[in-house]
Amino acid sequence: LFKELKKRNIPTAIDTSGMFDITDDIKELLKFTDLVLLDIKHIDSTKCKDLVGFSNEKELAFARYLSDNNIDIWIRQVLVPGITDDEKDLLKLKEFISTLKTVKKIQMGRTWFKISIRRCSTC
Repeated sequence: LFKELKKRNIPTAIDTSGMFDITDDIKELLKFTDLVLLDIKHIDSTKCKDLVGFSNEKELAFARYLSDNNIDIWIRQVLVPGITDDEKDLLKLKEFISTLKTVKKIQMGRTWFKISIRRCSTC
């Protein structure tokens, strides 16, 4: 699909947490990807594992891969009071993001968290 979209000069984007292995299929897809919206769940690997059940190694490696391959990135992080809003962690996140050369936008806030709570409360 993305290959065909690129032939037609239609911009492509992927919204992901990046918590997967970078396989040959992923690399092939990314050749036709203009933008990746990447959710970084938590910059601290241990806290990330406590939060979502997985360390952040794959998502950070994915971010580096995107940067190394000149694919534009929008970084997003939800700020959850007492969980993802620690000043030291946010400074560590800033430091990591500064190593990436293709970050075009950074979104931080509580909006997605509020939406998730609303949706979950109606389940």
